[in-house]
Amino acid sequence: MEIIICKTKEEASRKAADLVAALLKAKPKAVLGLATGSTPVPLYQALIKDCAAGKISFKQAKSWNLDEYWGLAPTHDQSYRYFMDTNLFDHVDIVKKNTHVLNGLAKDWRKEVKAYEAAIAKAGGIDLQVLGIGSDGHIAFNEPGSSLASRTRLVSLTPQTVKDNSRFFKKAADVPKQALSMGVSSIMEAKRIVLLAFGANKADAVKGAVEGGVSQFCTASALQMHPDCWFFCDAAAAAKLKLKKYYAWRAEEALKAELA
Repeated sequence: MEIIICKTKEEASRKAADLVAALLKAKPKAVLGLATGSTPVPLYQALIKDCAAGKISFKQAKSWNLDEYWGLAPTHDQSYRYFMDTNLFDHVDIVKKNTHVLNGLAKDWRKEVKAYEAAIAKAGGIDLQVLGIGSDGHIAFNEPGSSLASRTRLVSLTPQTVKDNSRFFKKAADVPKQALSMGVSSIMEAKRIVLLAFGANKADAVKGAVEGGVSQFCTASALQMHPDCWFFCDAAAAAKLKLKKYYAWRAEEALKAELA
């Protein structure tokens, strides 16, 4: 695990975008795992600029998203399909049929998740998975208590997650209470993982994920066992890390070597 600590979220996102760009240049047919929420937006903005400048292309790439609210249509302005279209896909040269988001209106969620995982496997697996982290240390919608062996499935959201997401809806009552989500084990199969964490409200989660014990009560802690995982944090999110000076020194050298 490498921890990149930057002064701002924009700087951290730019460095994370460099890893994504390097992958697309080396492997134009890359399979990307993507995330939603406010955290990855600066990363997507950096990639949009790179694509517009002709530095990278998504034409041959494919993508699979982590999750989707259960019960929301793809056209709903808070669905994750809508989010991905408006924040990335509509602004780059990716082929829309090569982008995949779980269907929140699927008649049979079990068939939906089974087909989703099978499609990822057929594509060769995720080359690079983008993640955010919840204030309670969850990744995707793998809430505290989720099995670290969990696969893509229907999950019930905690009151804290519902509260955190309520800012995106007109009324708290409109926030979905369930979602389809990749499981921890599913996420861990990605060849490389890039996690973004910004703001003081993520400091406890980052500390638990990086320096705490591996536990289902902080599902991001499972990433300690991944062979190629990168955390990109701003100073506020990294504030409670005991070894942050060491991480910063070590990871900067690792990043330079990776992009050389």
